[in-house]
Amino acid sequence: MLESAIMHEPESKYCYAIDTNKIALRIRIAKDDNPKISVIYGGKYSYSLEQKTMNMERAYEDRLFAYYTCVLKLTDCRLVYIFEIDDHGEKYYYSEDGLSKEFDFNLSFYNCFQYSYINECDIIKTIDWMKSAVFYQIFVDRFAIGNLNKDMSYINMDWKGKPTPKSFAGGDLRGIINRLQYLKNLGINAIYLTPIFKSISNHKYDISDYLNIDEAFGNKEDLHELINKAHSLGIRIVLDAVFNHCSENIMQFQDVLAKGRSSKYYDWFIITNDNPLDYECFAACKYMPKLNTSNKEVQSFLMNVGTYWIKEFDIDGWRLDVSDEVSHNFWRKFREKIKECKRDAVLIGENWHDANVYLRGDQYDSIMNYAFTKAALDFYAFGSLNPLSMAHKLNGVLMRNSDNVNHMMLNLLDCHDTLRFYTEVKKNENKLISALALLFMYPGAPCVYYGTEVPLEGGYDPDSRRCIDWKHINDNLRVSSIISKLAEIKKIVKAGNVRIYSKDNLLIIDRFDDENTYRLLINNNSYSIKYKEVNIKCSNLYQDGYILGDGFVIDKIS
Repeated sequence: MLESAIMHEPESKYCYAIDTNKIALRIRIAKDDNPKISVIYGGKYSYSLEQKTMNMERAYEDRLFAYYTCVLKLTDCRLVYIFEIDDHGEKYYYSEDGLSKEFDFNLSFYNCFQYSYINECDIIKTIDWMKSAVFYQIFVDRFAIGNLNKDMSYINMDWKGKPTPKSFAGGDLRGIINRLQYLKNLGINAIYLTPIFKSISNHKYDISDYLNIDEAFGNKEDLHELINKAHSLGIRIVLDAVFNHCSENIMQFQDVLAKGRSSKYYDWFIITNDNPLDYECFAACKYMPKLNTSNKEVQSFLMNVGTYWIKEFDIDGWRLDVSDEVSHNFWRKFREKIKECKRDAVLIGENWHDANVYLRGDQYDSIMNYAFTKAALDFYAFGSLNPLSMAHKLNGVLMRNSDNVNHMMLNLLDCHDTLRFYTEVKKNENKLISALALLFMYPGAPCVYYGTEVPLEGGYDPDSRRCIDWKHINDNLRVSSIISKLAEIKKIVKAGNVRIYSKDNLLIIDRFDDENTYRLLINNNSYSIKYKEVNIKCSNLYQDGYILGDGFVIDKIS
């Protein structure tokens, strides 16, 4: 047994509270080792006299490690514990002292693991509606034109044309209102909108007024109507919060340009030189100066923005742009204010990498899961992962965070910042459909980028931001019909357990609870693989008892 591979850490993703009387535990070992592992646990003040034992399940494997898990139901919320590892008849104990052949329970208060006390406010609570959420991301300027009476003079792009960085196509909030029933029929129950606030760009990520809607998109009455009608259909609305940076046209920055150090807003920005003026910005975009989110006045301003749109419009949460470059201190304060305002408002960070430090219950609820995106590309588009290595990769992504967080992750194949997935797989519709099945069966909230159901193609930004051709929306209903079926299955597997593995050169995901097990089998090969039909709920390229190449089956096992 490889001792250096063994890993456990209390009060972390390896040990976390699910409820006031439930603790989830994980322990990591080398993948090639296969011992029996149990946890020996008890109350903090009675452990030396009385211990209980629970066997742990080998639940996940990635490329290097295996992870054993269990959930303890406690009568004493002051937990202490160690692990017993039976390696083919050789017994070991694993505690704060590491691996040992003996453990003295009479002196356990020195070296056992502990979760000192389950304080309710420290529990990472899963937002219930996120468990069954099916998101649809809309780049507002390119979705649909609804207000035909507005000033159209700003539009400089043909609706069927290819976008440029400065293209305006005319999409607006009224266009979304008019298509809500369409989205409902597709199976969508949550919409994430790119920014809608005052800005000179088509994307609105350079905001000059956070408390007003850009005239090209409509007004506050339109937003009220959109949210009210969406809510009546059971659809949530999440807006985009751009708090890392703003537009150079915002009043506060213009004041700095005019007055320099004498401006009362000078410290709102991170200014590195006065003459000539130089300052930090988003990427290399000098027209987007970076906000100093360590400044208390800036924090107060942005928290007011965050709570205003919840209190006045009842939005259901925020997607947080460039969230990993904003101060942890601000996100902690922001979370408190938002949750005081609306407990089940979701906070979704735009972090492209492992973000566990942000996902411990004090900052965001989840992130846009680009690790899943890259795995899907490697598997379907680039061919660098086979079914076994894909299973390992997907398990590894899950092990970055607690299960509470995993059920709230925003999983995506593509978005406005990436190439279209359909283009990445060389317009192979079967691969796209198979990837969508994976997206919906993986733990978390699937997010469908607008137009995927067409399917819409597109290269890198801005080409990934083309318009939907509504005149031909019904020409090919194959992808949209699969999305609708997958959305129905998502309602059933919304928060069940998961097992991801490979067998017979298939990628397999089991989603199960105490009553049901649904199994996704993906054949990413060019040849057919035998599979007997039993209770199939959803499939693609299934014929005569075989899953054809690039096909999938979702089967109800029990």
